[in-house]
Parts: sequence; structure tokens; C-alpha cells
Amino acid sequence: MYRSVILFSRHGRLRLSKWFLSVPEKERNKTNHEVIQIALNRNGAYSNIFHHKGVKYIYKRYASLFFCLGIDEDENELIALALIHRMVEALDRYFGNVCELDVIFNFERVHMVMDEILLGGEIQETSLREVKLHVQNADTEMENEINGDVEAVINLQQFRRQIRRV
Repeated sequence: MYRSVILFSRHGRLRLSKWFLSVPEKERNKTNHEVIQIALNRNGAYSNIFHHKGVKYIYKRYASLFFCLGIDEDENELIALALIHRMVEALDRYFGNVCELDVIFNFERVHMVMDEILLGGEIQETSLREVKLHVQNADTEMENEINGDVEAVINLQQFRRQIRRV
């Protein structure tokens, strides 16, 4: 089972943290901080896999962002590494060329992409086309809801003006 997804900058700033287990916030924050420090302080000659508190962490750096997966001991590291790459590809397809600012300012969209790939700690979808399609459909639905709300507010304002005239 996949326990967590952590995205952080090369400066050690947490950009996204998604946990698939119920863990108290204080412990989650502490673990995030420790994992980030371990990953950043590792020598480049070491592998991208380390163990911390009974969890296996696999990480990979893409430009200025590190993608890190926390997995159970019995999970395959190579599949986790491939899944990290698939996440980056999906984000690249959605955002163009994903960067740290995309993650910061569009975190809800990043969560939607991650939810399409991993749900409840299990792999749900690996097709990049399907992931992009589902997220775009969700975007369209959200925009339609927002537009509907805006129209309702405008109609309400017009109605109030008409009442005042009478």
C-alpha cells in the first residue's frame, strides 16, 4: 500500500503532502520534515530509496521539485519509481511543463491529478489520457457550477433592482 505522497522543493519547503492513512497532524508534519531532511541530505551516490520508521521512501528529483512516495515494506520499489514518473508525466500533460509554481498555485488541481492516479493508497489509473480527460471534465464541471452561481447572483441583483423600482 502507498502511504503518502510528498512533494518538496530543493530548499526543503513542503509543497504538497497527501497521506492515505489516518495519522495525527503533528506526527504527519514531523514525519514530512524528517523525510525531507533525509532526502535532501543524502549523497548523490546513494540510491533513491531509504527506510524511516518502518516505511520505505522512494524519491526522485524533477527540476526543482522532489517527488517522494512512502510505501509499505512489501511493495516493489521499481513500480513506485515508475509511478512517480507517471505522476510527473500526468502533471506535465495537464499543466504543460509542470513547475513548482504550478504546484503552489494550483494545488487543488494537483490533488485531482494525484487522486486519479492513486486513491486510498492503491493505484487507480495509469493511463495518462484517461487521467487528463477525467481532470479536465472535473474542471469543466467546476467552471459550470461557478458560472451558474455567478449567473444566480447577477439575477438576484437584477431582481432586487426591479423590486426597488416598484
